[in-house]
Amino acid sequence: MGTAGRLGRMTDRFVLPRGAPRTAPAPAPSGAGVRTAAPLTAVLLLAAFLRLWQLTATGFNSDEAVYTGTAASLAGDDQLGSLFPVFRAHPVLFQSLVSLALRVHESDWTARAVPALLGVATVAVTYGLGRRLYGRRAALVGALLLAVMPYHVVVSRQVLLDAPMTLCATGALYCVVRNAESPSPRWLLAAGGMLGFTVLAKETSIVFLGSLYAFFALTPAVRTRWRHLLPALGVIGVVAVAHPLSQLLAGHARAGGNYLLWQMFRRANHPYTFYGREVPWAVGPLVVMAALAGLVWLRRENTWRERLLVCWVVVPALFFTVWPVKGFQYLLPVAPVFAVLAGRTLTSFPRVDRMQRLAAASAISLVVVSLALPCWMRIQPQTSTRFLAGTGGLPGGREAGLWVREHAPEGSRLLAIGPSMANVVQYYGFCPVSALSVSPDPARRNPSYRAVPNPDRALRDGDFQYLVWDAYTARRTPFFTAKLQGLVGRYHGTAVFTARNGDGVKVVEIYRVRAS
Repeated sequence: MGTAGRLGRMTDRFVLPRGAPRTAPAPAPSGAGVRTAAPLTAVLLLAAFLRLWQLTATGFNSDEAVYTGTAASLAGDDQLGSLFPVFRAHPVLFQSLVSLALRVHESDWTARAVPALLGVATVAVTYGLGRRLYGRRAALVGALLLAVMPYHVVVSRQVLLDAPMTLCATGALYCVVRNAESPSPRWLLAAGGMLGFTVLAKETSIVFLGSLYAFFALTPAVRTRWRHLLPALGVIGVVAVAHPLSQLLAGHARAGGNYLLWQMFRRANHPYTFYGREVPWAVGPLVVMAALAGLVWLRRENTWRERLLVCWVVVPALFFTVWPVKGFQYLLPVAPVFAVLAGRTLTSFPRVDRMQRLAAASAISLVVVSLALPCWMRIQPQTSTRFLAGTGGLPGGREAGLWVREHAPEGSRLLAIGPSMANVVQYYGFCPVSALSVSPDPARRNPSYRAVPNPDRALRDGDFQYLVWDAYTARRTPFFTAKLQGLVGRYHGTAVFTARNGDGVKVVEIYRVRAS
């Protein structure tokens, strides 16, 4: 029994997947190298095109305004520095990268180009991950699926933390694969470093430590010695500690602590079914089906590789489903895993004769087209007044902010319904914007925001000169929308600016008010 168990563990570790080379390939001629690189280059160019096409057709959303404002502060922009302090809640690794680009040219396109190019880099790393696991053909198909996947394309076109987090997380996964193939302290240390940078990109990515714990606990064939594991954990800590240490040295440690407490105990912003309802459609139903079908169909070939990929998906999916804060983009690091698993399945069909090769090519084409069409639709300028946070820019916000910058007298203050539109108008308008819906109870609001306890009194005292209505917040908070409309009537509001979408529907309106 003991011998059989050892042989089973050896088999689990060293069985090669279908399509993977069993011996070291002979050096390829120079022409073969070009033919090998050409398909990957084409995939990367397609990925770049989809992520850069009409990149600024719509202005920023709330999170983009905050992160770009923070980056501008780091770049030395005094106007935005007074409105968007550097230390709010999240680490500033990504914002620092954006600030370097803004020093060269400050524009919406420059800011969004940074995550877009990081998204293209993630496609390349996904190819490397797939090739290491399942061979070149599966890797190329997986990279192509990620290149046109609506989920990854849409999120990487925005100034959000999730695109750099996904790049670092995929790099960490690649290092873990290399360590599992041939245990080496250097690959485990590299994985620790990449996970540290993943946490610096977005602190919630610490959840991937749970994924790795589950993998190593369920896979005795991949042994990890404590003398190798402890230094890797130390590397994660050394890299990740840069965020709280920088806050401490700058005297802003309390801001991070308050934000963490608010996130842990706030009211849930989506139901438990949110990810099951949204993410499979964004990843692509056929991609999800292909990935899951391959785990069943090729179950006799399943090894530690599939166990690692499944753990990488399941642990964060369970965590964010239970956690009260659920964002559309939070599960983006699972997208490369679905792409690789689907690539494995789609390249495992028999290819003996011409008809079989045609059927295999048709299956791949069908899945790619099922992603490319909705992806193309999603990157077009949006006209709907319905908006899901994390899926794109906020229509009308940029136009409203630019109007404020050009027409509002210096020293003006604005009051919006909610903080989402307030952040956008504040970024483009260079003036402070408060929000009605921010709770006066510190335990029930984002610590970065300040409440307006008595808006009637503030308007009577002349603290606010403009009120801002927007369709996005109006759909979410009818109570505060009615309150703002009451203030418009009570303080003789006059519409001075209106923004409409491509269908002619009003999305933003600014009112000039006066106390008497």
